[in-house]
Amino acid sequence: MTKKTKKLNITKVQEKITRANLKLFTSLDYKRILNLDYQAAKRSITRYIRAGFLVKARKGFYFIKANPPHEFEIANKIYQPSYISLETALSFYGIIPETIYEVMSATSRTTRGFSINNIKYSYKKIKKDCFNGYKPIKIKNATILIAEPEKALVDYLYLVVLGKRKLAYERIDLSKIKKIKLLNYAKQFQKRKIKEIINNLYAESKRNQRVIY
Repeated sequence: MTKKTKKLNITKVQEKITRANLKLFTSLDYKRILNLDYQAAKRSITRYIRAGFLVKARKGFYFIKANPPHEFEIANKIYQPSYISLETALSFYGIIPETIYEVMSATSRTTRGFSINNIKYSYKKIKKDCFNGYKPIKIKNATILIAEPEKALVDYLYLVVLGKRKLAYERIDLSKIKKIKLLNYAKQFQKRKIKEIINNLYAESKRNQRVIY
């Protein structure tokens, strides 16, 4: 068979993609890994999506349905620039007690939302000057960009100030937050109300403290 017309079965495709150590891949990755030309790769991807073997993420990203990448990796790549933040990061660090099933990110682009493989991904716009305070971490061999604890909280408080979130003071565990770092991130937003909320958070935290003898 010629390079253009050859077909590979699902087992071979899965073996080759797994060997390449790519859980989330582009059509160009697929073409290179399977040694196909562009049209053959496109036909193959379409065929396997219809068969339920591959899942199409946004903007030409794909993954094997039975072996999906971590949700944070998908979130980082399908809408860039972005980093994991807000309630998702706060839950990840244990700063709020809830398990968050929606993957929330901060972006300097337009606020957007997507649903991929029955998981909701949302992106909240923040000022370009405030698009910082994130770090790379490793999850399942993938490098993920996620807000530092203090920045995730400030991003969240920014939405509170905008009226897009409601704040429950008792939910937030400040023991995992460095106050000076928190205030420095808050300054970037140039919103006095954010500093006021932070002061109220710490005041409320002190009132709720109990001494155990």
